Amino acid sequence: MLLLFGLKTVLRALPGRRSACRYCGQYVEQYLEERASKFTLFFIPVFTMSRAYRITCSSCGQRSSITRKGMKALPR
Repeated sequence: MLLLFGLKTVLRALPGRRSACRYCGQYVEQYLEERASKFTLFFIPVFTMSRAYRITCSSCGQRSSITRKGMKALPR
């Protein structure tokens, strides 16, 4: 019996929000990205193992990690 399993990383762009950048201090659009690691069985995603969020400044391009709670605290 052959069993194919593995991990797949899925990137998903989330709606951006305007806020102040931690690095340059500009009040500009911040791009949000979700990175999810999924367990696959026969190339079909079965369940999500972990999620991480990143925020990228549109002015200076600096990226940083952000928690789900911190992401929801950003102004809309």
